Amino acid sequence: MDIQALRAFEDNYIWLLRAGRRIVVVDPGDEAPVLGYLAKEDASLAAILLTHHHGDHTGGVAGLLARHAVPVYGPACEPIAGITIPLREGDTVALPGFQDHFRVIDVPGHTRGHIAYCSQDSLFCGDTLFGCGCGRLFEGTAAQMWASLCKLAALPADTRVYCAHEYTQSNVRFALAVEPGNAALQSRAARVAQLRGRLQPTVPFTLAEELETNPFLRGAQPEVAASAERHCGARLSGAAEVFAVLREWKNNFR
Repeated sequence: MDIQALRAFEDNYIWLLRAGRRIVVVDPGDEAPVLGYLAKEDASLAAILLTHHHGDHTGGVAGLLARHAVPVYGPACEPIAGITIPLREGDTVALPGFQDHFRVIDVPGHTRGHIAYCSQDSLFCGDTLFGCGCGRLFEGTAAQMWASLCKLAALPADTRVYCAHEYTQSNVRFALAVEPGNAALQSRAARVAQLRGRLQPTVPFTLAEELETNPFLRGAQPEVAASAERHCGARLSGAAEVFAVLREWKNNFR
């Protein structure tokens, strides 16, 4: 399976999974780049995968279905028009014409019914986990998001993460404010600056890299916990509370 990215809007990624001339798209917020790719490559759309209901992830579904009658997989607990195969944690997606199967993981927090798709070595997580960051809590709670991130962090370290936005550089700035003594984070900041200076993507990345540099996964680390406690002016009991403080801090970080 070949994985390619299409850019949409200001910073969205629409992921294309390709097997021969068959294409599966993940979170098509805009149909135009997908239709353009299909025409240019003389390829056929096989299915659509959705992670959550936000318009920048679902806005292109109707336009694609108007031209291609394909199955639409998506979260069972969110009201998304066009879903034909609703999914919950533990379900398996066998894509038509693809050897790879995807396991569905419930990851509420950003939205109430957000899901992620995980194959043997690839994770499509929508707006749950970002490079050096995580999604905002629009509908869920900090406890839900923390539990969701813990699920993802438990996947194999070599899992490649395909999130839906190019947020890594701004997230790195926050991470450095939280954990300035992290040498791995300092090295990542330099690599990210080089990539973005050449307008190249920072996605995908590995879970191993996130575990070393993403403060939202590192609440048990002394420097991260101490920074969170200084920020909120109170003692915190455990990584979940540290996460909640960090998420609120990031909301207003400039």
